Order: sequence, then C-alpha cells, then structure tokens
Amino acid sequence: MDEYLQLKKSNCKNCYKCIRNCPVKSIRFAENQAQIIAEDCILCGHCFLACPQNAKEIRNDVRHARDFISGGRPVYASIAPSFISNYDPISFASMEQALKKLGFAGAEETAFGAAMVAGQYQRLVCEGKNNLLISTCCHTVNLLLQKYYPEIIPHMAPVLSPMQAHCRDLKQRYPDAQTVFIGPCISKKAEAEAESCREDVDCVLTFEELSSWMKDDNIVFEPAQDTSRGYRARMFPVAGGIIASMTDRLPSYTYLAIDGVENCMQALQDIKKGRLSKCFIEMSACPGGCINGPAMDKNHRAPVRDYIAVSDYSKDGEGSFPEEGIDNLSKTFSSLAPRKMILTDSAINAVLREMGKTKPEHELNCGSCGYGTCREKARAVIEGKANLAMCLPYLKEKAESFSDIIIGHTPNAIVLVNENYEIQMVNNAACELLKIIAPVDVIGCPVVSVLDPELLEAAHREGKNTFGQKLYLAEYGKYVEQTVIYDQNSHIIIVIMRDITDATVQAEKRQHLNRKTAEVTDKVIEKQMRTVQEIASLLGETTAETKVALTKLKESLYNE
Repeated sequence: MDEYLQLKKSNCKNCYKCIRNCPVKSIRFAENQAQIIAEDCILCGHCFLACPQNAKEIRNDVRHARDFISGGRPVYASIAPSFISNYDPISFASMEQALKKLGFAGAEETAFGAAMVAGQYQRLVCEGKNNLLISTCCHTVNLLLQKYYPEIIPHMAPVLSPMQAHCRDLKQRYPDAQTVFIGPCISKKAEAEAESCREDVDCVLTFEELSSWMKDDNIVFEPAQDTSRGYRARMFPVAGGIIASMTDRLPSYTYLAIDGVENCMQALQDIKKGRLSKCFIEMSACPGGCINGPAMDKNHRAPVRDYIAVSDYSKDGEGSFPEEGIDNLSKTFSSLAPRKMILTDSAINAVLREMGKTKPEHELNCGSCGYGTCREKARAVIEGKANLAMCLPYLKEKAESFSDIIIGHTPNAIVLVNENYEIQMVNNAACELLKIIAPVDVIGCPVVSVLDPELLEAAHREGKNTFGQKLYLAEYGKYVEQTVIYDQNSHIIIVIMRDITDATVQAEKRQHLNRKTAEVTDKVIEKQMRTVQEIASLLGETTAETKVALTKLKESLYNE
C-alpha cells in the first residue's frame, strides 16, 4: 500500500504522530524514518492528514488520465457526489463542462452507481437470509474487515461499490470507453487496481489531483444551471447517507450508521462477540462520511457546512436515480489477514526489561511512542515495527541516568545554585571537598553557607563568568581552580571546582626546595670566590717579588 501513500524521507522527523493516529499501527520505523507496511495498511489516510511535517504524499495519477485522453478512446469521468462539498457552490453541469475542457468525453455522478447499490442492499435485507449485513461501499472498511476481522467477512454485503458499479455501467453503455473515478479517497486507488475491479475502473484521481490539473491547464468552473431533480443517492457521501437512500426498510431490522475507523472497530468487536443481530450496518472509515475524506482539498474541511451542501444538493431526496443498469452487482470478499507472530509473555517482558520497565508500575502507557500501552510497544519491537528509542520516558530516564553517573563519578566538585543563590544539587566530589555529610543537608540552603557567593553574583548579575580561577578555601584548607557559569536557559548557576591542593602543596614544596638550593648554591659560590681571590692575591705577591729579583739580576749582569 505504500505505493499509494509515499514518504518524503527528508521531512520525516521521528515524531511518531503518524503511529499515534494509525488505527491499525501499520507503520514501521527504520533508520529513523516512518515506513508504511503495505500488507497491514487499510489506506484510511490518517497518517497523511496527521503528519505535521507534510512528509507523506498521495501518489499522483494525473499523467495516466492524460495518457488515456490522448490515446484516442473516449474517457468518461465518474464523479463522487461529495464534489458538491469540495467545490461549492458549483453545479454538476459546471463540473462536466470543466472536465470536457480537460478532454473527457463526458461525466456522470457516481450516485448512479450508489442508487444501484442501495437497491441491492434493500433486496438482500428483504430476503431475510442475512441476520447481519455490513455495507461494502467504503474500501477502507472492507480492508479493515478483510485484514483484521476475517471471521466477520460472511456478514459483508457481497455487492460492488458505487464506484465500480457505475464505471462498469459506463463501459456497458460505451463499450470502447475508459473510466476515471474522481473522489476524496485514497483507498479507491487500491480498489481500482484490485484484480476484481481493474476491468471496470481504469484510473482514480482525488479531488486534490483534479484541482491541481485544472490549475495547470488554466481551467476554472463556469456557472451552469443544473436542471436535475434531487436524488436520494446523492446522500451517500455523508454518514447515514446509504441508509437514507434505502426507500424500503424492514421494521424488524435495526439500521445503524457508524463512521470513523475506531468506532467501526468497536462495532466489529461487538459483532465478534455476538452482541449484534438483525442489523444493517452502514460503515464509513471517515468521521462524517466521505465529505471528510483524506483527499478533499485542504481548505475544504467544514463538516457541518459540507453536510448541508450535500443535503441541499440531494434536495431532501425528492426522487431517485433509476436502479436499472448492470445485471450483476455481486462481489466476493476474501481474507487478506497478514500472518501474525505468536508472542509469549516472556518475550514481551524481556523487551520491557530492556526499556527499564521491570515492574508493572513502570509501564506508564503514556502513548508518546504512538502505541496505546507499553506492552503493545514491546510487541511492535519484536515484530520489527518499533525500536527501544521510541520510548520517550525510557530515553529521558536513560539520559538522566547517564548524566547522574557522569556527575556522580567526576572528580570535579559540582554545585548547582538557583537565581536565589540556593543550592539545588551537589555531587559526591563537592560533598567531599566542602565537608558535607550528605547532599540533603545543604539542598535548598543559601550557597553562602558553603561558598563565598561573590563570583556567583558576578556571573548572575553582570554576566561575568569565570574560568579556572585559582582560590584558596581557607575554611576547608583546600586550593581549587574554580569555574562559575550562569546558564540563562535553565536559570542555574554552575560552580565547578577542581581540587588542586596536592598539586599546589607539591609546587610550594618544590619552590621551597628551590629556594634552599639557591641559598646553598649562593654560599658555595661565595666561598669559592673568596678562595679564588685569596689564591689570586698570593699569586700576585709572588709574581711581583720574582719580577724584582730578576730585574736586579739583569741589572747586575749588564753592569759586569
């Protein structure tokens, strides 16, 4: 089914809103991207409507319709009666004119097919063979039953949808024609491509696709008078519209209209348990009916106004389309139930333990991951639909645990102080440094009781953060390198102190030793200098006496 609903990967931000809104949880998260599981999807479009990042888009089939028109064969459009709420206040004549400008040979209301289907429903009820009958106009409801409630398939009305009935009738009347259904539904694309329908319906477009096509071709709706009478079958797109189109009802039968996938699922649970009988149940996946379909133009979502538009268009059902048409309206439905893994409690509990949920009270069932309960999430993990990281409380606790471990084991003393200069947190190293017996003894106390607040006030009031400033804490006999930072986002003053007492003491010892060594060296040098000077003095006297003696000797020799 993911070919009909496509993902724009760059926009998926891992918010899990699509899972929260998917009634059958047919979405898998892999590589931080939401992926639709085709075999599980019922194409309700909830994820498409709910996505806040516009990360999902409906497959566009306009090019196929264009190709049909350019192919030379006549192409007829079957227009869902909900068009009146999407394109108000135009008439069907205006719609037909616009479609002919696009190249269609003609257009008719799908309500023709709806009238045939409503008549067939009446006949089935009146036959009295069905204790319970469920309408099969909505393909999303059909997929819901076939995939998740296959045991209820025998209660599905074995009747074509109005789309298929009308398109088959068009081809019967125009043997060489091709048909394009235009409506507000995503799942009709899948219905048209099913083997049982593909010969009747050649293409399905949404109202959004039609609007875009008309815009590209500069075509607008022009006023045109609609002279047709009101028809009951035009009520099909609103909740209860199918029942309203059935003119004859059995007094012994209960006629119920149920809209919205979740409401349908609750009713199907009741049917499984045998709580309903003698009922005709009209089921529609969209709340309010097709007028709230996922592919209505985004600026046309006003349930009350749309209902009134459809009601006015049907003119209170003054008449009815002729039910004559195709002879064979029957259709069979088979199970499409995906294979389910059989999961044991021990396997589910093992996943819960990985998420840190070792006790029942740990299972918060907050739904932030998109699943109703923690156990449902655990099942999804085993089935490969989800991962552990999708549990926000688990991630929060894990992050806090890591943070606590890091802060608790760091050798640096850390003190957190609020803007009122009250202590909010101290770690183990801070307790040891500041001689605090237990953190609880100082939490909420003024910081002045353990530290000089001068640097904290400077950081808070003047924005003067300090980094690695060396201080001596006389009260504790400790030397520290202190960093003080004010975090404006959290309104917290962070004090980080690195104990440098041993290093400072060792440095002072080295300085003292260096001074002693220098003093001894100076004394030795001084003594050596005196010795040298004395030797030099003696050597100087001896040299002078020798010079005098030799001079005298020299003079004596010259005199001789």
